[in-house]
Amino acid sequence: MSKKTIEKTEADWRKELTPEQFAVCRQKGTERAFTGEYHDCKEDGVYRCICCGNELFSSETKFNSGTGWPSFYQPMDKDAVKTEMDDNYGMRRTEVLCSVCDAHLGHVFEDGPQPTGQRFCINSVALKLDKNHKP
Repeated sequence: MSKKTIEKTEADWRKELTPEQFAVCRQKGTERAFTGEYHDCKEDGVYRCICCGNELFSSETKFNSGTGWPSFYQPMDKDAVKTEMDDNYGMRRTEVLCSVCDAHLGHVFEDGPQPTGQRFCINSVALKLDKNHKP
């Protein structure tokens, strides 16, 4: 079952998001390492997309990658996020986007822990921890 997608104008996103959230989520920016609210968070819950509330990651799959950004070894389900190739800044990386609203979340790398071997390196500003929704 596919999720309903959300489309809004740039002006609508600007009204709903802080300048930093807009820069990261809608303009594919990156927050500085070790500055985000969730990089060292150990609380239980479900991490949702700041733009649309889509359930993205469980605290059960979060790990300390030492990179300064929240890292997860897998999304909540295979349809929670989507990926695209990102060739910006002279690097070839795999961009992670919210499957519902296309918000830029971060990137995924193949150097994570088992069982997946993946590291979803996600900007804190793109997330909202729902502590009431336990994984």
